[in-house]
Amino acid sequence: MIDKNVVKQLVEEWLKEGDYFLVDVNVSSDDKIVVEIDHADGVWIEDCVSLSRYIEEHLSRDEEDYELEVGSAGLGQPFKVLQQYQNHLGDEVEVLTAEGKKLKGVLKSVDDDDFVVTVQQKVKHEGQKRPVLEDVDIPLKRSTVKYTKYLLQV
Repeated sequence: MIDKNVVKQLVEEWLKEGDYFLVDVNVSSDDKIVVEIDHADGVWIEDCVSLSRYIEEHLSRDEEDYELEVGSAGLGQPFKVLQQYQNHLGDEVEVLTAEGKKLKGVLKSVDDDDFVVTVQQKVKHEGQKRPVLEDVDIPLKRSTVKYTKYLLQV
């Protein structure tokens, strides 16, 4: 079986040449390798091909046969790494909390494990009869939410 760390190291060597970052590497028991990369401005197919060739040049099919798939993380997919959060600061996101509550709002800030999403909520102020819609900052932890993903606007 192909070692995931070997593949990861090869990808990181290739990534030094540009502004791409690694999102995920998976190696299945039948040696199917799936590499996900991302970039602030999107992923170009030419770069996926280049990375794929780089990996193939450094792995021997004589030693182990494998299937290789290199692609982008995908816009509608949940974020997996901090860099994806940073790339989407100011964008609208959807978060599923650990309690199963969905939040839709703007990704306001992010650092290590903490991030803040600004959502619109009805808030009732003292002395008012009706609640009003206001922006409310919701602090969250990346390690405790089920997912966060970019909300595509159509």
